[in-house]
Amino acid sequence: MSLIKEFKDFVMRGNVLDLATAVIIGGAFGKIVSSFVADVLMPPLGLLMGKVDFKDLKLVLQAASGDIPEVAVRYGVFIQNIFDFLIVAFSIFMVINAYNSLNKKKEETPAPPTAPEPSNEEKLLAEIRDLLKKQ
Repeated sequence: MSLIKEFKDFVMRGNVLDLATAVIIGGAFGKIVSSFVADVLMPPLGLLMGKVDFKDLKLVLQAASGDIPEVAVRYGVFIQNIFDFLIVAFSIFMVINAYNSLNKKKEETPAPPTAPEPSNEEKLLAEIRDLLKKQ
């Protein structure tokens, strides 16, 4: 029974909930980036490269015959996925960079100066002073 309680405590921790939220948002962001690359970025790039559709770029190893499907290395889709990765990686880099610069500004604000701890001699002199005042 304690294993279930430990698991519940683990799942209900703030870090796990933050991570779950980040994964969901990251998945949605990945779809947006994939659409951007496939539908916005690659068509003009293919047009500039001589009306090439990157999804159709492939190296046929064995042509289709009858019921046997074609065997091909689809390097165009791979190139498109590389663009996806680079855009996502750059976006994450920019977010982390902005976060780090905000934290750096917080660290740079000077802390209010604190009075140094009095030495043993000063403490002893203060005690003597207080005793003399009482007399």
